[in-house]
Amino acid sequence: MRRKANMILVALLVVGCASKQASPLAGYETVDPVTILPAPGAEPGRYHPEDRDTIDRGRYLVELLGCGVCHTNGALEGAAQAGMALAGSDIGIAYSNPLGDEFPGVVYPPNITPDEDTGIGAWSDNRIGKAIRAGVGGHGGRIATMPWQAYAKLSDDDLDAIVLYLRSITPVAHRTPKPVAPGNRAQAPYVYFGVYRHRH
Repeated sequence: MRRKANMILVALLVVGCASKQASPLAGYETVDPVTILPAPGAEPGRYHPEDRDTIDRGRYLVELLGCGVCHTNGALEGAAQAGMALAGSDIGIAYSNPLGDEFPGVVYPPNITPDEDTGIGAWSDNRIGKAIRAGVGGHGGRIATMPWQAYAKLSDDDLDAIVLYLRSITPVAHRTPKPVAPGNRAQAPYVYFGVYRHRH
């Protein structure tokens, strides 16, 4: 009888201690990210008419691959900003575990419009292709949250269509926040798992 009473007491203590612990998501709030976002149309004068079919293919692929969800300001929180399609996000994505690290590493999806100062306008076709298909960023290393593994087997024709399409859209000047290394406090908002936003 005493053994049974002791087991009940231990169970009550475990439940009591667990209920006093803070939820691992206490510092986060749920957001409803955009899951489908139309890609902007090509800008007249930024492409040769004979390339129209290829550009249309590139636009279709950019929508299909969901590029705008990460690379459009506000989309990660469910409120994509008009006129900012593919111009990068001021909302970052945690790439290390914020449930285990007080200050996770965070990247801010960059501007992929053809703006020469803040986007990919000065990049070569090869460099853009490596970013898409191999996740290689401007710094030469892997882009932490780029799902390049899903794009690694894009055909050369599809990759060329995406690059041509990205060069054909309207350039948007928008500089995104710099990446934050694990252990440092992010100054701009970020999400984790795509559905939790850190409260500042």
